[in-house]
Amino acid sequence: MRKTMIQFTMLLLVGSMVLMPPAFGRSIPKGKPRTIETEVRHELIMLPYYGVFDYLQYKVDGSKVTLFGSARQPRLKSDAGAVVKDIEGVESVDNQIKVLPLSPFDDRIRVAAYRAIYGNQNFWNYAIMAVPSIHIIVDNGKITLEGVVGSELDKNLAFHQVSGIPGTFAVTNNLKVVKG
Repeated sequence: MRKTMIQFTMLLLVGSMVLMPPAFGRSIPKGKPRTIETEVRHELIMLPYYGVFDYLQYKVDGSKVTLFGSARQPRLKSDAGAVVKDIEGVESVDNQIKVLPLSPFDDRIRVAAYRAIYGNQNFWNYAIMAVPSIHIIVDNGKITLEGVVGSELDKNLAFHQVSGIPGTFAVTNNLKVVKG
């Protein structure tokens, strides 16, 4: 009985290794070779602390990657630099991500802006994404909307939703309209 159980377990292990794609799900799709750009994007959006109140961007120049944007938590900046540095083909990382000040005042504005945008039924389709496409950056009472939306109407509506939040000094709308 014990010998049969061990053989069955070994068969399961070997079978799973044969059926499992290389690097545990990181196989290269047919016809779409992985590039440094796609790897950087993938690694950044997979960061556990990356959310709607952060906005990370990058630029690839050969084997050098420059990271920039805004992070609400200092850990996100260091984690982003670390995961990008480990990508095959990346030789140097210039981490210029700005860490936003820790402020209860800004946190109240963030919550109010989140409710104003994602509490509106017109934005529910953006809210159900793994990483919502409208990012709310609050820096010393100033709101900046970053990311992408599907129409000019959504872009303008998001701006108007956050424009009247008490305690806000300015609102900048950097949302880009992307069709499809």
